[in-house]
Amino acid sequence: MIVLDKITKKLGVRILFEEVSVAFNEGNRYGLTGPNGAGKSTLMKIMMGLEDPTSGTVSLPKRVGFLKQNLEEFSHFRAVDVVIMGNSRLWKAICERDKLYEGEMTDAVGLRLGDLEEIIAEEDGYTAETDAEVLLGGMGLSQEDFNKNVGELPLDMQFRVLLCQALFGKPEALLLDEPTNHLDLESIKWLEDFLHDYAGALIVVSHDRHFLNTICTHIADIDYETIIIYPGNYDAMIANKSQARSRAELENKSREKKVSQLREFVQKFGAGTRASQVQSRIKEMKKLAPDELKKSNIQRPFIRFEPPTKQSGQIPFKIEGISKSFGDIHVIKNFSYEINRGDKIGVIGNNGRGKTTLLKLLAGVLQPDQGQIVLGNHVEIGYFPQNHEDLVDKSIKVNMVDWLRPKKEGMHEQEIRGVLGKLLFSGHEGLKEISKLSGGETARLIIASLMMNTFNTLILDEPNNHLDLESVSSLGWGLEDYKGTVIIASHDRDLISTVANRIIALEEDGIHTYDGSLDEYLERRAVLY
Repeated sequence: MIVLDKITKKLGVRILFEEVSVAFNEGNRYGLTGPNGAGKSTLMKIMMGLEDPTSGTVSLPKRVGFLKQNLEEFSHFRAVDVVIMGNSRLWKAICERDKLYEGEMTDAVGLRLGDLEEIIAEEDGYTAETDAEVLLGGMGLSQEDFNKNVGELPLDMQFRVLLCQALFGKPEALLLDEPTNHLDLESIKWLEDFLHDYAGALIVVSHDRHFLNTICTHIADIDYETIIIYPGNYDAMIANKSQARSRAELENKSREKKVSQLREFVQKFGAGTRASQVQSRIKEMKKLAPDELKKSNIQRPFIRFEPPTKQSGQIPFKIEGISKSFGDIHVIKNFSYEINRGDKIGVIGNNGRGKTTLLKLLAGVLQPDQGQIVLGNHVEIGYFPQNHEDLVDKSIKVNMVDWLRPKKEGMHEQEIRGVLGKLLFSGHEGLKEISKLSGGETARLIIASLMMNTFNTLILDEPNNHLDLESVSSLGWGLEDYKGTVIIASHDRDLISTVANRIIALEEDGIHTYDGSLDEYLERRAVLY
């Protein structure tokens, strides 16, 4: 069990949460939610002991698994050893034992070795390497990778090693901040199955709505300067929270109406002979005074893309036998496909299989080594790159309004500010320098540039990265309503399920295409494999 006792956290004059007391119980899986800036990561750091609360205390069980982010600290250790470090008692015993075996053997050393072997046995140390390899394999690492130093692995695999470290050693509680980042669909499914079997208390922060809906038994929502526990998954929380707020607002309106009627009576008869009735109504007015409802910190951007002013040809993209390699690595080989006007195509596949390469080829950022991509008539492309810096040069000192100004000729500043307002940049925030934008703010800025125009084709590479759940949902609805052609790559299954009616899947045995939804494709694939 994890217990927060009267936790308060203030950032300057801003209160994230105040006097919060809550218990996270064994056997329950809690999704920690709230918009960007609500304090999710701050609360996780407080529970991990990496940051102090303004006041209050945290009680943790003896063994807690944390998802760390400090890759550099582990870069010179074998991947399997980094996983075993998740059990600090075991790892310290192994390191001390190995060091003692290198020195002179004395009676004292022998006694100490006996103590250490006992600790190693208690902590299942003799199967530790095998257990670590099972976790690494589930996360998609090969046997060859197990004994490599973490720094030699691709960046996404390095993060997976740290996730395995958090899961290792049967922790009594797990604190996972964005565990699905850098995971492909297969690894996410493996993690979901692992967490379903986990018996301790789990607290997880994730922007993956499908993941939260799949694993969570409860949602701990940071809002109204406190933490409210809702039973059920994320969708259930949204429904319950909306209903509770609506009930409170309706009750307040009812009270206001009754108070207004009582006030009229008091004003009419206050100076007359009905003094006792007047006093009775004054008392009743005080009892019926509406409760002050704290302002919710939920903000939902309004993402809608302008309908194209000019339609593309019936076949915007005709892909004819394209191949693309980088050195000796063959990413795409002899792929042919036709994309029809109005298609909503979800591009899926494990990391490194070529999703970004394919989208760059379609967007004209890269050229194929062989074959060609024939553009249809009047194709006008809006492109969202996975690497924001490919589009937003943060070395240039310019504010958001001025960065957007040349994106559409003749657009007035008031119109630009209107688009920014829909993306939650209100008032003076539009004058914020792009060099100071967070990842989520940069993503919303790029989306604003797409909303300003009337592209008939949108190509989006992991646009959900850095966005909060509310923004991802709004993006999904916007793309679903969009009247043009969409090609989107993402590991967010909820987003792909909402948008896509065709699938391009980059699998180990090649590129597969499917006319239908993501769920239909995954069901078909499960039957075939």
